[in-house]
Amino acid sequence: MTINCKDIDITGGFWHETQARNREATVPAVRQRFIETGRFAALDFSKPWAKGQKPHIFWDSDVAKWLEAAAYILQKQADPLLEQAMEEAVALIEKHQGKDGYFNIFFTRVEPRNRWKDRSAHELYCAGHLMEAAVAYYEATGRDRFLNCMIKYAAYIEKVFMIEKSAAFVTPGHEEIELALVKLYHCTGDARWLRLSQFFIDQRGANDKDASIYSARQAYCQSHLPVRKQATAEGHSVRAAYLYCAMADLAAELNDEGLLKACRALFENITEKRMYITGGLGSSHHGEAFTFDYDLPNETAYSETCASIGLALFARRMSALEPDSRYADAAERAVYNCLLAGLSEDGGAFFYENPLEIHPDIRKRGERFPITQRKKVFDCSCCPPNVARFIASYADFLFTREGNTLFVHQYASARTNCVEMTTEYPRDGQISLKVRGLKRLALRIPGWCEAFQCSAPGNLDRGYYYVDIPEDNFALTLTLDMPVRLAYADPRVYENIGRTAIMRGPIVYCLEAIDNGDNLRALSIVPDTQCTGGFDLLECDGYRVEEQQALYSNKPPGRAPQRLKFIPYYQYANRGESEMAVWVRAEGV
Repeated sequence: MTINCKDIDITGGFWHETQARNREATVPAVRQRFIETGRFAALDFSKPWAKGQKPHIFWDSDVAKWLEAAAYILQKQADPLLEQAMEEAVALIEKHQGKDGYFNIFFTRVEPRNRWKDRSAHELYCAGHLMEAAVAYYEATGRDRFLNCMIKYAAYIEKVFMIEKSAAFVTPGHEEIELALVKLYHCTGDARWLRLSQFFIDQRGANDKDASIYSARQAYCQSHLPVRKQATAEGHSVRAAYLYCAMADLAAELNDEGLLKACRALFENITEKRMYITGGLGSSHHGEAFTFDYDLPNETAYSETCASIGLALFARRMSALEPDSRYADAAERAVYNCLLAGLSEDGGAFFYENPLEIHPDIRKRGERFPITQRKKVFDCSCCPPNVARFIASYADFLFTREGNTLFVHQYASARTNCVEMTTEYPRDGQISLKVRGLKRLALRIPGWCEAFQCSAPGNLDRGYYYVDIPEDNFALTLTLDMPVRLAYADPRVYENIGRTAIMRGPIVYCLEAIDNGDNLRALSIVPDTQCTGGFDLLECDGYRVEEQQALYSNKPPGRAPQRLKFIPYYQYANRGESEMAVWVRAEGV
């Protein structure tokens, strides 16, 4: 059983700072951009949209994710202005919802005749995000009008898709509603929504009606096989991750071994063959998709911010299903690297894509590469509010409880009714815990950690250190050793042969030219070097290949010693445009 973020207070340290920035900068910035682009105004169907602000098919989801983020913030502290903004949006949704329960900005205002005709048009995706927001709003305020709107909408969707079967398709092109319906079930206790989620999951890849619409693009939306037969991550990486979240949810709720087996296989394929060292997913901008095993290019990596969120959410669900630290390890990798890289240092700008290497001048070729500086808003602006809601609800990742055993999956200064945890993690590996009302504690020992010390005796099993609690109000400390280490890719990741990456704890580091000079490819690192510095800056010995007089020469170029400077990957591109690289040549490898 996951302990919900509403029952956990983040009390200090890294995540307290991150959530404060989210509350004070990111959530207001996203709202302002959505006001400027007409997303909030589009909720008022009685008014025409402004010039250049014609609603888009995914605007509902953008607003919904912002509402969800705001609701998580209100769970923790009063904010009259934030609450007023939420109330205004909810009032418009309630006012303009159809009598049948339908609500969608685009298909009410722009193409009312095309409702439920285009599988790729995000209707069910938007509905799912509205449902998630409604649940969060209800849990934050106790007010049920938004929730009742979405219950009405869910009943209408049930009627159209399960009973009448009158839509032109059976399952959504973009998954999301499946996991949202499970949340709606948990909130209301009504098993109809669990059954509706199961319907969409069971029908995916098993229905000719959907196949006739998407034809050759079945893998793009994970409809190439019934879900229980899927073993490799295919297609659009965000859609895939959301699907796997719902599969894991249903595996837990229904004790469905077939779904659990598929989830295990998909997780292994992702994390062992198709995931970047930063926890990013999606190798290609074509379809924002997975490609094939070990295809992990650095400079053209798509690695969408939303996909790293999806991986973390999937991994969190797997952690709740079975105690194996590899799940929380994957969530941690995605969160501290790819996801946080999607947000600027000031909290107001965002990356949609997160490459592992940047050469600004190469963009002069005219080919497509990821952007080099974060933007305040995108035409497709799914990532900014997604980052905001994720950070606001991060406490969801910390604990699960099984009877009298508390599992600690992630480390942050936090407090709930049975534990108080104090730490500066990930800046260091010192963790102090005070527990009460428990018989056993299970502490994750990350896969990157080769040595640890605990003040209480215990035993290690599948990456968790189990400690029997001898008395109430028990205190213990855990120290995870965090030396700087070099990481190497499987040689089948051909771009990274002979190259290494710097890591400390869960943090991946990178070089920027602003610290190291241009042409980062000319740099190499000494594998046995001793790194110095702190969390925000590491230095180690290396070399630079020297420039030559001639374009080509019969003599090898010389090399000169250089002290290399690395910053956390998630901090790159905050000081202006610069070359960047995660992977650097390793001497003698």
